[in-house]
Amino acid sequence: MFTGIVENVGLVKEIARRGEDALLAVGTSMTLDDVRVGDSVAVSGTCLTVVAVAKNSFSADVSAETLAKTTLKELKAGDKVNLEKALTLSTPIGGHFVLGHVDCVGDIRERKERSNSVLFGVEVGEEVGRYIVQKGSIALDGISLTVNQYEKNRFYVNIIPHTARETTLGFKKAGDRVNVETDILGKYVERFVHPDRGIDADFLSKHGFLK
Repeated sequence: MFTGIVENVGLVKEIARRGEDALLAVGTSMTLDDVRVGDSVAVSGTCLTVVAVAKNSFSADVSAETLAKTTLKELKAGDKVNLEKALTLSTPIGGHFVLGHVDCVGDIRERKERSNSVLFGVEVGEEVGRYIVQKGSIALDGISLTVNQYEKNRFYVNIIPHTARETTLGFKKAGDRVNVETDILGKYVERFVHPDRGIDADFLSKHGFLK
């Protein structure tokens, strides 16, 4: 689990295909003294398991499923990626709970400069869009952001100068693709109120949740 607060922008050293899977090596100035083999690290919003650690780099396996569902399949040596180590009990939660389980790859359709900030418009499919709500939380490439607006499968997020400087969003443009993870809360609510579970408006009204 992560918070969506990027700790470092790392540099892809190598991504070596191993059949349908791959081995990703990333260089970073982020301290790795507390990272062990088997630990989780989010790479541009994708939770990966560390299989090797050096002083200024680590390696992680990337499964065929992850390659198919994220932008990691597009990486090449020299590309920049957002990095965040896994949440601990002493980690400040400055963003929101991010699992590192990417829902889909979104397409950046708009980038507009607004004063010192940047407004991005990102398009996703309807199956993911139903979990997006105005002023709710969303993670783009592992960055915790607030949804400004959502309409017709396109949502908008505002990027402050600090986020632009400290993450890969600073150089993203229209036509680029990003990993999208919606807030897990909406998925659980949908699951619990599914008609098969007998929880509907009548049930909620009968038990005093609706008036």
